[in-house]
Amino acid sequence: MAPAAAHHLVSIGPAAAIRRHRDRRAPLAALVAAGAAVCLAAGTGVGLATTGPPSPVASWYPGCADGCPSVAAPPRPAGPPTRVRVPRIGVDSELTVLGLDRAGVLVPPAEFDTAGWYGGGPAPGDTGPAVLAGHLDSRSGPAVFARLDELRPGDLAQVWRGGRWLSFRVTGSLRTRKDRFPTAVVYGPTPGAELRLVTCGGDFDRRRGHYRDNVVVFAVADG
Repeated sequence: MAPAAAHHLVSIGPAAAIRRHRDRRAPLAALVAAGAAVCLAAGTGVGLATTGPPSPVASWYPGCADGCPSVAAPPRPAGPPTRVRVPRIGVDSELTVLGLDRAGVLVPPAEFDTAGWYGGGPAPGDTGPAVLAGHLDSRSGPAVFARLDELRPGDLAQVWRGGRWLSFRVTGSLRTRKDRFPTAVVYGPTPGAELRLVTCGGDFDRRRGHYRDNVVVFAVADG
């Protein structure tokens, strides 16, 4: 996954009404290498690459809720992550491994109520940003990450890996236009283990067949 872009960060308000659409078979586009904007909603999505340096306007930074203290490397858990739970928004989902097709397109979770982990990047608990993605909605209703934009700093997210729950605390969130996705902020190096929870947001563009925005939640290892 690999675009570079400028962006506009906004505070995420209460969950917006879930918009639905018919096309659940269109591919989820993504670009590979350092990172990409992803959008998962009713089986469609867009990964966008633009040029220009990022220009953060938020008062927080990933992994720096109260400054950036040094981070001691915790014991590395073994094996892949297999489950994620986020109590505040009622998420308790198996984690599938997300990969890329021959065109370099991220293959989204097959089920709308199941989240996925991008296996080409860091795993939760390893140093770096682990990316978990999920659908926003489906033709039958809200999907696994429908309430992602309700998360606030301090909220808990947990991932099951290596026979134990790895805990992360939310430090912030953003909603960004997909053509201004902040690659350096989302996919850049981090001093410790972090999570990125990603889904769609904003209005649904019926003419183009996808949502206009991405919602990204940032979390850092807790303890």
